Amino acid sequence: MEFTLSTLDIAIMAIYLIGIVIYGIMMGKQNSSEEYFLGGRSLTWPVVGISLFAANISSSTLIGLAGAAYLLDMTVYNYEWYAVVVLVFFAIFFLPFYLKTGVYTMPEFLERRYDSRSRYIFSFLMIIGNILIDTAASLYVGLIVLSVIFPTIPPWMIIVFLAVAAAAYTIPGGLSSVVKTEVIQAIVLIFGSCVLTYFAFDKVGGWSAMIDQLNSLNAQGISDKNAAEALSIVRENSGDWWRQYNAPIVPSWGLWTGVPLLGFYFWANNQFMVQRVLSSKNLNHGRWGALFAGLLKVPVVFIMVIPGTLAYLLYRDSTNISYTTSSGEVCTNLANCTDYTYPTLLFDLLPAGLLGLVVAGLLAAMMSSISATFNSASTLITMDFVHKARPNMTSKQLVRAGQIATLVLVVLASMWAPQIGKYGNLFGYLQDILGYIAPPIASTFIIGLFWKRANATGSFVSLVFGLVMAVIWAMGIINGVDHWFFQLHFLLRTTVLFVLCAVVLIVVSLMTPAPSLEKVKELTWSPQLIREETEELRGLPWYQNYRILSILLLIFTALVVGMFW
Repeated sequence: MEFTLSTLDIAIMAIYLIGIVIYGIMMGKQNSSEEYFLGGRSLTWPVVGISLFAANISSSTLIGLAGAAYLLDMTVYNYEWYAVVVLVFFAIFFLPFYLKTGVYTMPEFLERRYDSRSRYIFSFLMIIGNILIDTAASLYVGLIVLSVIFPTIPPWMIIVFLAVAAAAYTIPGGLSSVVKTEVIQAIVLIFGSCVLTYFAFDKVGGWSAMIDQLNSLNAQGISDKNAAEALSIVRENSGDWWRQYNAPIVPSWGLWTGVPLLGFYFWANNQFMVQRVLSSKNLNHGRWGALFAGLLKVPVVFIMVIPGTLAYLLYRDSTNISYTTSSGEVCTNLANCTDYTYPTLLFDLLPAGLLGLVVAGLLAAMMSSISATFNSASTLITMDFVHKARPNMTSKQLVRAGQIATLVLVVLASMWAPQIGKYGNLFGYLQDILGYIAPPIASTFIIGLFWKRANATGSFVSLVFGLVMAVIWAMGIINGVDHWFFQLHFLLRTTVLFVLCAVVLIVVSLMTPAPSLEKVKELTWSPQLIREETEELRGLPWYQNYRILSILLLIFTALVVGMFW
């Protein structure tokens, strides 16, 4: 199978990528630290929503969704629609506190609720997560796409080029550059996904032909799933339901355990995502933007997940696929290198010109995701470590510190990115690593907001305990320890770690002095807040009342999810 670009494609890619870097630099703001790190807190809801969507449905997620669906595992869509539930919860309970305190970072909020010890350890965990999950994964996606086009170029050269290109407008422009370019990336990414889905369905023969072929393969014993099973997002438990191996990415029990925990951390605690909502001009725009992002997540099943299933029908018997993966192995069957599913669809189905635009959009989305994580992590380093160590630094000095931090992150992420290919598949890697980081952080935030008795010592001990447990689990898995403790499905491991961290936080808090009422009364939720908010919303028309919009969004989500249950 030929994977080449025409002269027209190359020209379009060059113009697009150069243009997006120039646009990002022009849209940048760095007159103050607030402008550099939070875009001046002036973003309106459409920009907030699209930016959230683009940051989440980045090139790495797109590659991962299609790859998982190629294995006829549609359960990955549960992460997408569950975002709606999490974002509604976030808009109701957490966002008002974040904006009211005027914080720059999530660790800064944790310091106000607990103390500086929790801030530092949380910030450290998030910086590690940004490097291992968000930045390195996006670089890995760029490596996959460009290595298909330019197989003779060494992987390290591709990664360095992509990292430098993303840093080119992130370092001078800050968050404003990031979100303005993300709006363009999201539009191109959605357009490209829709076009690719159309061509894939056209080649398969349409929806009914897809159903017939899936059923036929099942009847012949080639596939162990008929159409209804292959397109279902709910999978029954297997005999060893608790094991990581030979199980769907999201078993049925995972919908009520690990998935909401991972989603809560990602959307409500992760600096990478929350930073965009912190930049909104007021609470209403923040809430509307969060709900808009949720709305954009719902159709993902049609334009980003199902194409992976169509790829299974198109390339299952293909004999002319050959990829040299980042680990140096040659792959001739997509089932063994599912991360190449989406690039295969692109290069096989799209005509010249359109291919260049979509590939450019995919790479630009990857650059956008990288730039966003660079900005997020540099914000954490600057505001949670540099500024705390040197509180008298001017705004310009803080911006310079953030730019230097970004350069360091470029180097670290570039060194780690090639290692991801050794894991097997990108989506599994992303969720597995997230399962170590999310539980202690989520338990600290949730208990801290709803329980006034939670104190600083309980939070710190719980976070340290979670970090130690995560290291023990990770080392046991890496070293292949043959024990049930290290064979837990990552969603079950996430749930167990969350419960353990919550118990530690509660027990230690009860064994140590309670925090002062003055410290926690403005940072904990109470039913009185709902009553006060009801009065504030009474005068708004229905289309500006986030509660009504939330209900409508949940109903729409339930209808779409019901089609694939």
